[in-house]
Amino acid sequence: MTVTVGSSASQTFTVAEADTAQAVGSGDVPVLATPRMIAWCEAITVQAIADQLSDGETTVGYRIRVDHLAPTIVGATVTVVATVVEVDRMQVTFEVEVAESGATAAKGTITRVVVNRDTFIERAGK
Repeated sequence: MTVTVGSSASQTFTVAEADTAQAVGSGDVPVLATPRMIAWCEAITVQAIADQLSDGETTVGYRIRVDHLAPTIVGATVTVVATVVEVDRMQVTFEVEVAESGATAAKGTITRVVVNRDTFIERAGK
């Protein structure tokens, strides 16, 4: 593993009915669900360093600290950006931001741990 501070990735998503709090069961309003937004953030952190991992390595979620600051309606487009801000041995911390029309809808940090895929799966089964 050779993960570089400053590595980043971004992706744009359009909020669909299936992405709402009503649809995922995290609330009863038809706006972007926090769990869906977190899943998008995690996916972008994975993308940001995928090409920097060694064969057989992957990352798993360790810590999520994200503030969901503003609602996003169905049909709106959001851009998720993840940037590596710290590498501490096998822990990689990212700043994440979700923006809609230039305004911040969510921001925070996500830490992932680099693991050997096969060993991790083997241990999970015990």
